Amino acid sequence: MNAKWTGLCFLALALPMAHANQASPITKVLQLMSDMQTKVIGEGEAAHAIYVEFAEMCEERSKNLQFEIKTGNGEVAELKAAIDEETALAASLDTKVEELTESIATDEADLEAATKIRAKESADFMAEEKELSEVIDALQRAIGILEREMAKHGASMMQIRNAGSLAKTLQLLVEASSLTSADAKGIAALVQTQQGSDDTETGAPDPAVYKGQSGGIIDTLGDLLEKAEGQLAELRNKETAALHEFQMLKQSLDDKIKYETKELAEAKTGIAASNEKKATAEGDLEMTTKNLNEDVEALSDLHHECLSKAQDYEAETKSRGEELTAIATAKKTIQETTGGAADLSYGFSQVSLLQRSQSGGLKVVRFLRELAQNKHFPALAQLSMRMDAAIRTSDDPFAKVKGLIQDMIERLEKEAEADATEKAYCDKELAETKAKKDAKTTEIKKLSTKIDQMTSRSAQLKGEVAELEKGLSALAKAQAEMDKMRLEEKEEYTKAKGEMEAGIKGVQLALKVLREYYAKGDKAHSADEGGGSGIIGLLEVVESDFSKGLIEMTSTEEAAQAAYDQETKENEIEKTTKEQDIKYKSEEATGLDKATAEATS
Repeated sequence: MNAKWTGLCFLALALPMAHANQASPITKVLQLMSDMQTKVIGEGEAAHAIYVEFAEMCEERSKNLQFEIKTGNGEVAELKAAIDEETALAASLDTKVEELTESIATDEADLEAATKIRAKESADFMAEEKELSEVIDALQRAIGILEREMAKHGASMMQIRNAGSLAKTLQLLVEASSLTSADAKGIAALVQTQQGSDDTETGAPDPAVYKGQSGGIIDTLGDLLEKAEGQLAELRNKETAALHEFQMLKQSLDDKIKYETKELAEAKTGIAASNEKKATAEGDLEMTTKNLNEDVEALSDLHHECLSKAQDYEAETKSRGEELTAIATAKKTIQETTGGAADLSYGFSQVSLLQRSQSGGLKVVRFLRELAQNKHFPALAQLSMRMDAAIRTSDDPFAKVKGLIQDMIERLEKEAEADATEKAYCDKELAETKAKKDAKTTEIKKLSTKIDQMTSRSAQLKGEVAELEKGLSALAKAQAEMDKMRLEEKEEYTKAKGEMEAGIKGVQLALKVLREYYAKGDKAHSADEGGGSGIIGLLEVVESDFSKGLIEMTSTEEAAQAAYDQETKENEIEKTTKEQDIKYKSEEATGLDKATAEATS
């Protein structure tokens, strides 16, 4: 018996104890997530610094371009105003040129007309002056002739006196060759003119005016001479006035033409200068407009580029935020849901339930249970239950199991010693009984064989009853401990199952978050696809470990429950059997004792 229990002790020493020598996958996943968060945040800070520098450049460049555009617009406005001004000036000068040209032409035409009129007037004056001069000369000669003739009192004078009229007198003078016919005609014309004038003023003269003596004719001729000289003087005065007026007009027109010609030249020079200024301004306007358009286009391109960069930066920042959110969500989910499952699967402080379910220790427990059932050793069944409890709950199941086995060995040794002492006592009693029997052979022979058999059978039955009662007590104690252990195992399994299921759901949720984010194809920044894939792969391993652990844990629980049910059933059958045996053997022993008493009385 001692050798058998020593073997069991060595079997207990062979229990495998799984201890993790490295960090669990959950710890690695959390560390990788923290590293990725640090990396993404660092990349975001670097991108922010670059964007701030770019934004400052955009602002500075935009200010410069806006200033250049403002300046360019001002220059364009000034150049356009200058062009409009020069255009208006040229137009006004063109109008002035046209007006001056027209005015000069008019003045020249007026001067030419006035010159022609003056020439005609001058010619008419010359003719009239000549004619009047000739008439005056004729009158003077006529008067002179008449005066000379009157002084001579010649025959010719008699003829003149007898002429009776100025016309006849003039005719006689012509005939006497004193006057030419032209002079006579001139004088006659003067007379007619005078006569016409007098007729106009006073009516027809009395014909007697021209009749009378020679003195009257001379007076008449004198009057005519005076009038002729007056007409000549008047004619000359008119001529002088007309000439002066013409000269004044000519001077005025000449001065005006000269001034207008000067203004015309100045206007044409002004037009040329204005056109030159306009051409220069148009050239400057073209260049300034070109530069302005380039600045406007550059500003538009700059705004587009800066806006595009801003949108890209905003999208990158949002994308990084989404990545950080995905990582943080997955990390928080894992931290909140996988603690228990991780301890069960990868715990370091103690051997986990899952590791214990997979360890050789429980295989030993099952072996001892099967041995106890097969050999009907209640003590061994009790030991297996205590070992199972130690393996599942103790921080150092190895030492606990050794202690249980040692206690069992010591208890069995004590029981063996007690059995040995009882056997010695029995041997002594048997020896004494044999001696007494030998001494009292005669008396013993007198006892019937039936009494001896009854007594012997009664003693045997009582011993068997005692053993059965002892077995029942051990069986009840072992069943109670087994019930307690099964309840603890069930509670531990229920708790562990909830933790494992929560861990699996947490890992699945984290995987869903990470897979959905890294599967998107429109991420605006360079996400850490490799790191994400590594974390996803590690989480898939964790999910597989948790799922496998839950399956094995459930399988172990089901096996333990089945073993408990089977052992409980067998214990019930054994208990019932022992109780029936005790009942029947006690009744039989009592009957034998009574019969023996009656027989010996």
